[in-house]
Formats: sequence, structure tokens, C-alpha cells
Amino acid sequence: MRTHECVRHVGVMKAEIGIIGGSGLYQMPGFEAQEEHAVETPWGRPSDPYVVGKLGGKQVAFLARHGRGHRIMPSELNFRANIYGFKKLGVDRILSLSAVGSLKEEHKPLDFVIPDQFFDRTRDRASTFFGEGLVAHISFAHPICPQLADVVARACTDSGVAAKKGGTYLCMEGPAFSTLAESKVYRSWGMDVIGMTNLQEAKLAREAEICYVTVAMVTDYDCWHSDHDAVTVNDILANLMKNADHACKVVAAAVAAMPPERTCKCGSALSHALITDPKAVPEETRQKLELLVGKYLVPRTA
Repeated sequence: MRTHECVRHVGVMKAEIGIIGGSGLYQMPGFEAQEEHAVETPWGRPSDPYVVGKLGGKQVAFLARHGRGHRIMPSELNFRANIYGFKKLGVDRILSLSAVGSLKEEHKPLDFVIPDQFFDRTRDRASTFFGEGLVAHISFAHPICPQLADVVARACTDSGVAAKKGGTYLCMEGPAFSTLAESKVYRSWGMDVIGMTNLQEAKLAREAEICYVTVAMVTDYDCWHSDHDAVTVNDILANLMKNADHACKVVAAAVAAMPPERTCKCGSALSHALITDPKAVPEETRQKLELLVGKYLVPRTA
């Protein structure tokens, strides 16, 4: 990944669409007027400064999930800061691009999958903004925004990229890849792809009332396949670079085709999720979560 060719600004520039990704995205054709913003959050700093600019006539914010130089492990990611930072920038839709292993023969290396379900195999990762005196239970039966998934699926078709809409993304802890026994079990469960990052992003985006979709870029068949029984980082990186051009085309097409209005329920995900009596919410927690819940909590009266 090359160094950003942009200027660091103190003020925060607003964006409407967020992109989470890695190598190749910062060289995207048509990405104009880039400005770099280091955003502070109640949960610390995000993985990297956001790069905000124009793409397809829309204001877009890019974030390198693992930081420039890929220096942050999946288990070390500050998911809350990453998603909150997008919210602070004004983002209400996130396209998340990730490298994944395939658990089905039909999902070939270099194909894209747009999963509509997740299965959690992580351990002790922070995946909620709530707690400290404020409890919320979001609906998560359908973790991907259906409107956003439709937009991305059409963008793949229009860009000539082989893609399947639907399927289950198994989110593992890592950083080691699966054992052969694990890979075979996941296949027997009917999982489609395996990765290490997207479940927490999806949960937090839902809590932040941000539309979210995963664009899972297949790099290998995981270790269950006889041709991929000893997958290496070099193998994955080689296919990642091949997928970079496809990712750029799909993101550009999806952003350009993004409808102005959201017709999904993502933007009101907290409307029936907050269970704590507003009068019982500690003031410190109220202030910390004001950006997320301010419109739902009636201000205290003297």
C-alpha cells in the first residue's frame, strides 16, 4: 500500500459513505480531493486516519482496517473506534472489503461473495458500544443491510466481477488459519467463507444505525481443499493484489449507483433496542454515547 497523497487537516470533513479495506483502494481512479483526518473517539483511536474525498460525486471516507503497512492483528482491532469514527464523520453506509477463505467449491479464488449471515467463532472481542449503565439489545437476525447488498451485487455484475449474493461468513479468532479438522467441521455446518474481522464490524454498525455490507474477496479454498492444504500469506497476498482492481471497480460502481434515500430499517435500529430507564442512565455514559443515542434519550430535567 502506498503512502496517501493527501493533506492532514485539523477539522473534521463530513462523509456519507464509508469504505473499510486495504491495498489498492487508495489508488482508486476517480477518488478526488483527498484529505486525511485523525479522528478521536471515546474508545481511543481508529486503526488509521480516515481519508475523505469525492468518489462518483459522493463524499466518501476510507479506512485501512489493519492500518497502513498491515500492522494490527484481527484480535487487536479497535472495532468500536473504527465504526464510531465513521459515525462521527456522518457516514450512514459502510462497504467493507475483506480477504476470505472459501469453504465451498463453488466459491472460487478471485470470486466475490456478498454474505447475508455471520457465525461467530471469536473470543472475548468488544462488539458493543453499550454497558456502563445503558443496555441495548439490537435485532441482528439479518445482519447485512439488504438495500446495500443489492447495490453491491449489481455493481459486481456491472463491473464483470464473478460474485454470489448470500451465504454465511464464519468469523474466526485467528491469527493462525484453521486446522484441517476445523475446516472440515465448518464445511459440514454449511458455512460459505471464513474470515477474521467482519462480525464485530457488522454488530457495531447496526448499533450505530449504519447500513453495512461485506464484500468477501476469496483468496483461497482454506485447508480443506487438496490444492490449498498449506495456504501461506504469500499465496493470499498474490490473490489479494489480483482482486484489488476488481475491488476498485466494484466500489466505484456501488458508490456511483448508491440511492439517495435509505429504504431499510438500519437507520432506526435502536428505536426499540434500548431497555434501560432513561432516568437510570449515568450522566457519564449518556454523554459518551450521545452521538448514538441522543435522539432516543430525553434530556434530564433540573
